[in-house]
Amino acid sequence: MKKIFVINGGQKFGHSGGKFNKTITETTVDFFENQPGFEVKYTDINEEYDPAEEVQKYVWADVVIYHTPIWWFQVPHGLKKYIDVVFTEGHANGIYKSDGRTAENPTINYGTGGMLHGRQYMVTTSWNAPKEAFTLPNEFFMETSVDDGPLFGFHRMNAFTGMTPLQSLHFHDVMKNADIQHNLNTYIDHLTKNFIIAQTQEHEHLLNCNN
Repeated sequence: MKKIFVINGGQKFGHSGGKFNKTITETTVDFFENQPGFEVKYTDINEEYDPAEEVQKYVWADVVIYHTPIWWFQVPHGLKKYIDVVFTEGHANGIYKSDGRTAENPTINYGTGGMLHGRQYMVTTSWNAPKEAFTLPNEFFMETSVDDGPLFGFHRMNAFTGMTPLQSLHFHDVMKNADIQHNLNTYIDHLTKNFIIAQTQEHEHLLNCNN
């Protein structure tokens, strides 16, 4: 059984109702609960949580899936607080043991003290910005992708724990030109490609290696 831990990082704040990421999260949970060979746990950061239990979800999982809006080019404060609290709880307790350096040679190996090696993570983000803001010359993000730009620190954070990334998916222009059904269809295709087809191909590869 492949173990999937899903985190809804959307929240109600200001003019945001958190509905888009809640819908994406529910779609993720439904997808895996209706596929053989998967177990699912999930957390909504808007609800009360026990940091120690959240650490154990990270330790339990084979894959962590984050769903988050981007506010002011960062993850929102509720998700950031969740990460700060849970990762601190996980120090030397399942998430990371140190920054990886030694007193004998403190200038190298920073970021190698994670305890979640062998796990993977995936992130979806939702944006008011259209995708062209990242791809067209002279537009706001100067032809820098979401993953290499606003999410660079987020990806290094997960690398610090030892996790490796699966392909991200970013939903653009969801405030002024939302097409939720199209987004959901795109997302289901993304999950199918990265989990169902990929797992089938991995299984076939193992069978061929054993022949």
